[in-house]
Amino acid sequence: MIGFLRGKLVHKAPPMLLLDVHGVGYEVEAPMTTFYNLPAIGEEVQLHTHLVVREDAHILFGFSTEADRLMFRNLIKVNGVGPKLALTILSGQSADEFHQCILNGDIQALVRLPGVGKKTAERLVIEMRDRLPNLGDAAPVRVDVSMARAGNPKQEAISALCALGYKPQDAAKMVQGISTEDKSCEDIIRLALQGALR
Repeated sequence: MIGFLRGKLVHKAPPMLLLDVHGVGYEVEAPMTTFYNLPAIGEEVQLHTHLVVREDAHILFGFSTEADRLMFRNLIKVNGVGPKLALTILSGQSADEFHQCILNGDIQALVRLPGVGKKTAERLVIEMRDRLPNLGDAAPVRVDVSMARAGNPKQEAISALCALGYKPQDAAKMVQGISTEDKSCEDIIRLALQGALR
């Protein structure tokens, strides 16, 4: 229904961002892989979108590339994987990294993602294998990278990790050893996720 949005980035607090499109504010949930590519607050951004309609809500998901949106759409077709878990998976790994995990049957890498147990990881490998060839059709279109500085990036990173499914104490541990000097919230989250997936 809504294929893409182009507008001014008004606010970002992972996994939620707010876009002003000709005076209408759209709340969009996005994976961290998209947050890494967002411009500064006040600049224009274009996101590929997917609308999920539920009984109690209409939720708009946004992605910096068509490949990420296609991966999200394929993920939510897997039995037991909803939009929230699909967003978490794409926050912990890029579409290319996830693609490699599926091709290699790397269940260990998948179970390190929050919310993905062994059975879900096995189901992902089995069901996604048939859908992977379609991913080559989507050419990645990247958005200019420019990070905005926040008031307390470390605390925002912990909140974002909690929103992605990590427990508060685990999120705090993940960012504990990271030097936050001259780092944005997105930088801290990226380093925390990389550390968690090792």
